Amino acid sequence: MSAAPSFMLSAQLRAGAYGAWAGGHPGAPEVGVTVPVQDESEIRAVVEVLLKLKAEVTLLVSPTLARHAPDALYAATQAGHEIAGMGESEQISAFEVAAAQAVQSWDSEYPSRASLRLLAAQGVHPLPLPLEKPQPGQTVRVLPGELEQRLPKMRALGYRPVPVRDIPGLRLAGPRDLLLHLYTHTVEANFARNHGVIDLAQRADAVMRVAALDHAPEPLPLPRDTPTAELHLHSPRIVGLAGRSALTAYRAYLRSLRDVAAAMQTLPELQGSRAVFAVTLFHAQLEQGGFELLPLPPARARIYGLGFRVLRIVYGTARPPSEPQPKMAWMTREAFLAKYG
Repeated sequence: MSAAPSFMLSAQLRAGAYGAWAGGHPGAPEVGVTVPVQDESEIRAVVEVLLKLKAEVTLLVSPTLARHAPDALYAATQAGHEIAGMGESEQISAFEVAAAQAVQSWDSEYPSRASLRLLAAQGVHPLPLPLEKPQPGQTVRVLPGELEQRLPKMRALGYRPVPVRDIPGLRLAGPRDLLLHLYTHTVEANFARNHGVIDLAQRADAVMRVAALDHAPEPLPLPRDTPTAELHLHSPRIVGLAGRSALTAYRAYLRSLRDVAAAMQTLPELQGSRAVFAVTLFHAQLEQGGFELLPLPPARARIYGLGFRVLRIVYGTARPPSEPQPKMAWMTREAFLAKYG
């Protein structure tokens, strides 16, 4: 096998080269799980473990293994698992006979460009590049020995492990997907690192992040040197949940405020925060949740408004915000913990 794809090839795949899949709905709890298997005994052991876990996944199988272990692959197909290719490609017809199912996807981490071109000509799509941690609508790779540990943890966080073919909204990638990836891993990642943003969005429906500040920005009615906690939304998650329904997004919003309250009571960097605030277009929801609203100075409101419009373009939401102007929503620490702690 060759090395993992180069940066250029990875970027091309994320933009849809060779008919690559992009993933699915960013607000759905399903996560595509791919499991690489190396020999017949491993296939049978994985199928047995997954039967005990009551889970179905995508098994990554090389054409050579498919030819030598058709009975094991047939048993996996009968158990509901998807069979996808791994390694260098060849004619798909023999692979599909061995797998006893149509093969529509191939592992994108190892094939050469020539192999990817051959696969595309046969209507087979590169799988989305797997993430290190589960995200709604995306994929993760789990080694056979990790299944009994990782799948229950994923479920405990509200995720639903499924074969990649069963991800809701699975679609072909396009240029916007590359733009979103680059924005998330440059602009958002740099902002989070530079501002000490703490990610509290481990659950499938969690949408909050929080940063500890050593001051109280205007227009908070507090002394300038008062430590505060600033809320940040997990933008793609809230857009995805809102795409399912406004009520789903609102419930996730409230649950995530409880995550923030727990963090303020347990994380050392938030112990001194005397107030919680957010600058957001979702201020109506926060007002319903007990926050007080403050108007921003006109110049700051315009800057934030422009930033939120950029986010809507990047994350591809056509739904206009319920509020046209951002505002600051805030609560004292005591009031926030009394309500959400």
